Amino acid sequence: QVQLVESGGGLVQAGGSLRLSCAASGRTVSSYSMGWFRQAPGKEREFVSGIRWSDDYTYYADSVKGRFTISRDNAKNTVDLQMNSLKPEDTAVYYCAAGRRSYGGSSYRDYDYWGQGTQVTVSS
Repeated sequence: QVQLVESGGGLVQAGGSLRLSCAASGRTVSSYSMGWFRQAPGKEREFVSGIRWSDDYTYYADSVKGRFTISRDNAKNTVDLQMNSLKPEDTAVYYCAAGRRSYGGSSYRDYDYWGQGTQVTVSS
């Protein structure tokens, strides 16, 4: 089992950047496919980005492609999400997730463990 704790959220102006970090304990992040999801008020949780444990392949939702970058630091046992060129529509609670499926996945059903989330607010 793995425990996940997100950090790095906050308030930023449109066009700015934030870096979210997900710290894992209990197991190493290299043992899991890792993902970032987000949920805005009144909306369903949506996939943002993922990195597969099997080959480190990274993938992104179309809405963030070219602006967000996911990375894994096995030495620190963390997974980060660098978010650039932020837009007001990126405002949401961001969740880190870990899953045991080699293909990774972009559905919340593909992930088994979740953090508590960190708030990101982008002002216009």
